[in-house]
Amino acid sequence: MKKYILDFRVSENVKLHDSYALLKLTPAGEVKLPPMLPGQFVEARVDKSATTFLRRPISIHWVDYTRNELWLLIRIAGEGTRTLCALQQGDILNLVLPLGNTFTLPNRTDTKILLVGGGVGIAPLLYWGQYLKEQGYTPIFLLGFRSDKDILQYDLFKELGEVYISTEDGSFGEKGFVTQHSLLDRPFDNLYVCGPKPMMVAVARYAREHDLFCEVSLENTMACGVGACLCCVEDTTEGNVCVCKEGPIFNITKLKWQI
Repeated sequence: MKKYILDFRVSENVKLHDSYALLKLTPAGEVKLPPMLPGQFVEARVDKSATTFLRRPISIHWVDYTRNELWLLIRIAGEGTRTLCALQQGDILNLVLPLGNTFTLPNRTDTKILLVGGGVGIAPLLYWGQYLKEQGYTPIFLLGFRSDKDILQYDLFKELGEVYISTEDGSFGEKGFVTQHSLLDRPFDNLYVCGPKPMMVAVARYAREHDLFCEVSLENTMACGVGACLCCVEDTTEGNVCVCKEGPIFNITKLKWQI
């Protein structure tokens, strides 16, 4: 897909949590959003941080072509993301987009699909769930958080399909990790996963044990987005590859995780 370097104007900054912000962006000027696919990401330039020199990779969370609006869900992890989360309405944010590949669409609309996310890893799953629903599929979501205070975008996910929650302290949904949720007792055909690596490794192990199709969205450090800086290299069955260029979506059969 063609890549663009575009200025976006912040139409709204929604504080979802002390550590999370939802940036709603529209292209500056009379520019229409370019085509974007679920699982792809943007590289955001951080202009107001003297210590941040490289762009920050952010998953595409939601796209509304009718409103010409792009959503980015950002978790504060350092000075760069803290600066992005502090942007105000009217501020300009420069993005390179769309980058990376997309999830694999199942061949049959009756495929039993489960989307598994943890923390900020839920970000690409909202747009993927929207895309699946528009294509006639019925996705089910299993989302994991530390507590009920950390749950994000619950109502939006509910508009797209059934939503199940696990919290580590049991304050909402079932207590424990997503891999301990009783939902996994039901039969599924395809799993799509994004979140902390230990969570993705555990779900991938479950998928292999049950001979299920499974794709994961890796969150390696991606500084350039085009495979030039080699920050995001992942060891795969096909050798070392740049996640930003060959991914971030990988079938687990291509990954050399200890699972």
